[in-house]
Amino acid sequence: MASLSKPDAPRFDVDVFQNEYLAQGAQEVNAIVTVTATGGGTSGGRPIGAPGPDAAVVLVIDCSGSMEYPGTKMRHAREATAVAVDELRDGVAFAVVAGTHEAVDVYPGNGRLAVAGRHTREQAKDALRRLDPSGGTAIGTWIAKAQQLFASRPGSAIRHAVLLTDGRNEHEKPADLQRALDAAAGYFTADCRGVGTDWEVAELRKVASALLGTVDIVAESAGLADDFRAVMSTTMGKQVADVALRVWTPAGARVRFVKQAAPAFEDLTDRRSAAGTRAADYPTGSWGDESRDYHVCVEVPPAAVGSEMLAARISLVLPHPDGTAEVLGQGLVRAVWTDDPASSTRINQQVAHYTGQAELADSIRDGLEAHRAGDLALASARLGTAVRLAYASGNEGTLKLLRKVVDVVDEREGTVRFRKNVSEADSMTLETRSTKTVRVKK
Repeated sequence: MASLSKPDAPRFDVDVFQNEYLAQGAQEVNAIVTVTATGGGTSGGRPIGAPGPDAAVVLVIDCSGSMEYPGTKMRHAREATAVAVDELRDGVAFAVVAGTHEAVDVYPGNGRLAVAGRHTREQAKDALRRLDPSGGTAIGTWIAKAQQLFASRPGSAIRHAVLLTDGRNEHEKPADLQRALDAAAGYFTADCRGVGTDWEVAELRKVASALLGTVDIVAESAGLADDFRAVMSTTMGKQVADVALRVWTPAGARVRFVKQAAPAFEDLTDRRSAAGTRAADYPTGSWGDESRDYHVCVEVPPAAVGSEMLAARISLVLPHPDGTAEVLGQGLVRAVWTDDPASSTRINQQVAHYTGQAELADSIRDGLEAHRAGDLALASARLGTAVRLAYASGNEGTLKLLRKVVDVVDEREGTVRFRKNVSEADSMTLETRSTKTVRVKK
C-alpha cells in the first residue's frame, strides 16, 4: 500500500479477496481487487473558490432540431448547463460546445478554454441563452471538438466532458464515431446523458465506456439540472487522473480478463497496454474519494499438490511522462494446490457475488432484446432470472426497476409476468442502469 506524495491527494489502499486453493490440475485463479481512495478531501466536491487540481471541463450540449420538441427540452438543457457552470470551482478551465451535425464552441470560442470566475460564468450563461435547436446529430464530431479544446490547455491534470443528447447518431457513419473515440480514449473522460427516449442506449453506452465515464437516462428534461449538478459535484471532487491498474504475472501465467465490477461493470481486458516484462496496464480514469472493485482472472500453469505460487501482483500506478510510474498501492494474488476438496471447491464470497451480478446484467440485456423481438416467453424467463438474482444479491435498485417492467409473482424463484403497456422510459431506464452493481452484503 502507498500514497501519493502530493498533499491533499487521496491515499490508495488495495485489498485482494480470493480463494487461493486450487484442485490438482486446476489453472484458473479469480480475485476481487478492492481499491479505495481516501483522504483527498474530495467527498461531495468542493465549494466554489476552494483549491483543487488543475482541471478542464467541456460541456457538450445537443442542439439538434429534435431538441425543440417538446418546447421545454432546450430550455431545460440550457438551465442545466448553467447549473453545471455554477458548480465549477474558480480556476477550472472550461468551454461550452453546441453539438449538431457539426460542433461549435459557443463559449469562449476560437478553440480556447475560459477560466472559471464570476465574470466568465456570467458570460457563459449569456451564451447559453442564445442557443437554438437546428440541424442533425454527429456525436463523433462533438468528441473531436472536445479533444481539440482540451489540447489547447495541455497542462490540465483532470480532463472531463459532459455530453447530453436526445437522439441517435444519424448524421455520421459509425466508423466516424469510432475514429473519434479511438483518438480520445485515454485523453479525457466523459459522462453521457440521454434525455427523453429517442436515443439509443447501446450507442451512448459505447461512448461512455470508451471514455471511462458514466451513462444514464434523464427521462424528463425537468430533471436535467439536478443530474448535471450531481455530475459536476463528482467531477470537481476528482484529484488524480490517468491512474492504471497494473497486473504482473509470472512466466507461464497469463491474464484472462480484467473487469471493473463495482460500482458498475466495465470490461477493461482489451484496453491493456504493455508495461514492461510480463506486466500490463489497464486504465481506470480519474479518482476522488471513492472505492471500486475489479475482477481479475489469471490462468496459471498446473502444479502438484502442495505447490504454491504468486499468480499475480496487482498495483495501482500513476504513469509519468518520463516512462516511470509511481506505485500508489499493491496487492498479491496467490495460488496453492491442494487435495482437500473442501478448500478447493469453496468459492470466495466476493467472486461469487460479482459473478452473479454479471449474470444479472446479461439477463436484463437478453430479456429486453427478446421483448423487442416479440418473444415474450424468453423475455419473461430471462427477466425472471434477473429478478431472482437481484433479490438474492440485495440489488434493490435494479429490483425496483425490474418491477416497472414485469409483475413479480415470486422474487426468490424469479417467477414473473411481462407487464402490458410497459413505458419506453421504464424499459430504457432498466437497460441503461443494468450494469450498476451492489457490493457484497455484510
